[in-house]
Amino acid sequence: MVSAAVAALALGAAGAAGLVLVVLGVRPVPVTAAGTGGPRRALLALRDRGSRVAVAALVALVVGVLTRWPAGGIVAGLVVWGVPYLFTGSRRAAHAIVRIEAVEDWLRRLADVLVVGVGLGQAVVVTSRSAPEPVRPQVTTLASRVAASWPLEDALRAFAADIDDASADLAVAALLLAQRRRGPGLAAALVAIADALGEEVAMRRGVEADRARPRTTARAVTVITLAVVGIGLLTGGYLAPYATPLGQLVLLAIAVLFAVSLGWMHAMTLSAPRPRLLAARSRTEEQR
Repeated sequence: MVSAAVAALALGAAGAAGLVLVVLGVRPVPVTAAGTGGPRRALLALRDRGSRVAVAALVALVVGVLTRWPAGGIVAGLVVWGVPYLFTGSRRAAHAIVRIEAVEDWLRRLADVLVVGVGLGQAVVVTSRSAPEPVRPQVTTLASRVAASWPLEDALRAFAADIDDASADLAVAALLLAQRRRGPGLAAALVAIADALGEEVAMRRGVEADRARPRTTARAVTVITLAVVGIGLLTGGYLAPYATPLGQLVLLAIAVLFAVSLGWMHAMTLSAPRPRLLAARSRTEEQR
C-alpha cells in the first residue's frame, strides 16, 4: 500500500499537469493574417496533440514510479491526455457559431457598400477596415490579395478555405457567381444569404444549448470519479485490492471502459462536419 505522502505527491503532479493541459485546451488560439485553413490548421492540431501526449506520458511515468502501480501510471496518463477533450468540443462549436455570425455581419456591410455602385473588389477592400473581429484576419487577407492583383475568383476561393465552413461557402459561391456574370442584384442576394446565416446561427445556438447538458454531466461524472479515487488513495486500504497483479489488470480494465464510455458520450454531442461546397482550390491559387 502506498503511503499518504507518496500518493499525495503523485496526485499533485498529475493534477498540476492536467490543469496545465486544461488551460491550454480552453484558451483561444490566435489567428494570423495568413489564414487558418489547410496545412497550417493541421500543423497546429498536430503540435497540440504531440504536446498533450508528451505531458501525459511524463505524468504516467512519474505516477507509475512513485506509486509502483503500472496501471496507476497508465490511468494517470489517460486522465491527463483525455480531460482536455471534454472542453474542446463545446469550444470549437462556439467558435464556429461566432465565426458564421461574423460572416453574416460582414456580408451586410459588403451589401451596403455595393449599393453605392462600387465594384466587388473595391467593396472588399473598403469593408476589410471594419470587418467583425472573428473574421477580420481572413477578410484583411482577402483584401490584401485583391490589392496584390490576385484574380478575384482565386482570392475568394482562398478566403473560403481560410474560413473553412460549409455555411460560409454559400456566401462565397454567390460572390463567385457575381464575379463571373457581373449582373445587378448582388447586394440583395448578399442580404438574403445573410438572413439565412442569421437563422442558422440561431438554430446552432439552440442545438448547442441542448448538447451542453450531457457535456456538463460527463464533466461532473469525471470530476466525481477522480475525487473518489483520490480520496481512496489517501484514506488507507480502500484501493488495497488493486495492488495485486490481478487487481492492476482489473483497475486498468475499469479505467479503459470508463474512458471509452466517456468518450462515446462526448462524441454523441458533436456534430459531424458538413461537406464543403468550395473545398477544391483553384489551380492558379495552388501555384501561388
